[in-house]
Amino acid sequence: MRIRPITPADFDEWRRMRDLLWPGQTEEDMHLWLARTDATVIVAERENGRLGAFVEFGERSIGESCETSPVGYVEGWWVDPDLRGKGIGRQLIEAGERWARDRGYRELGSDTEPENTGSQAAHLRLGFEEVARLVVFRKHL
Repeated sequence: MRIRPITPADFDEWRRMRDLLWPGQTEEDMHLWLARTDATVIVAERENGRLGAFVEFGERSIGESCETSPVGYVEGWWVDPDLRGKGIGRQLIEAGERWARDRGYRELGSDTEPENTGSQAAHLRLGFEEVARLVVFRKHL
């Protein structure tokens, strides 16, 4: 596995994985992400040249329970099922930590769905600490 920044040639593979993580995302969403100067996408390239994982990091002015501002934030993290448990996710997060440190961030925030126990366990294994659980509401007007 080769861990590296995304390139334009990776767009279709990134979209494939992004659609698995966030069904309904659009190409416009992806282009807007790539246009951000305070964000990055790091990918894991398989030996055959296809991608098998990605992580998106961005800047947020506030991270839940973080003490500094701004913070680096794990906005999206995907590892294909056949690669899970092999350390690929760890390598992606470590690359993102370097990106965050290079930008001067002192904290890294992240979140996951309450039912995503696999992601929760992965975060804990990588040194994240759980700081809050939220119940989010909305009301159509």
